[in-house]
Amino acid sequence: MSEKNTHILIVDDDKDIINSLNPFLERCGFECESASNGALALKRIQVTPPDLIVCDVIMPEMDGREFLRQMRTAKLTIPVIMLTQVGTTYEKILTLEEGADDYINKPFDPMELVARIKSVLRRSRLYQPSLTNAWMISAGDLIVNRQRREAYYQGELLHLTRRAFILLEYLVTHPDEVLSRERLLEIVWGWENVVDTRAVDSRIVELRKALKDQTGEPRYIETIPQQGYRFIHPVKISG
Repeated sequence: MSEKNTHILIVDDDKDIINSLNPFLERCGFECESASNGALALKRIQVTPPDLIVCDVIMPEMDGREFLRQMRTAKLTIPVIMLTQVGTTYEKILTLEEGADDYINKPFDPMELVARIKSVLRRSRLYQPSLTNAWMISAGDLIVNRQRREAYYQGELLHLTRRAFILLEYLVTHPDEVLSRERLLEIVWGWENVVDTRAVDSRIVELRKALKDQTGEPRYIETIPQQGYRFIHPVKISG
């Protein structure tokens, strides 16, 4: 499916966002329509299901998280990217656990949103149901149980720090994507915490040690010079 055949629904009560984002995405080749709140969006997707939804979190009548919960409760697996101004790591992780495929903070670079859209669409076409909606994911000898917040390697429970588990979870749900240190820092720590990207490197070292992964010949986590990290082992939904 090319961008020309890709239908995107933008859900946001901010008219300025709608008026700027719709034509921009259309210039990028996508087909777009919009809804001003979650209740209207639910009605819209029952008539014409889009290929992907870009949804704000804070809206009147029905906010983005309630819209997402009702979608997933109804077993609708349409990929969703959340637009959020919520700064805490807890809120971001909760949004992902509730079934969002990705999120991007406002204000955002429209080209970054396009990159996220293409990435989420690629994953959604490779994995059904989507990895972000799977409770258990395996990659060779590694099993990540997202519901119990546990990871196992070769049948043994890994004693990971909380941040290392969050990092591992994000890596396995975004396989074969180059993830910058800045993006991982935002996911795991949030910008409200004053830490630098070396904190990401430290947790990567923790994961590599737990997975017996070698930097020179990685099986799981590859370092991409000047860019970040990539989870390279094939993954599958288990259980």
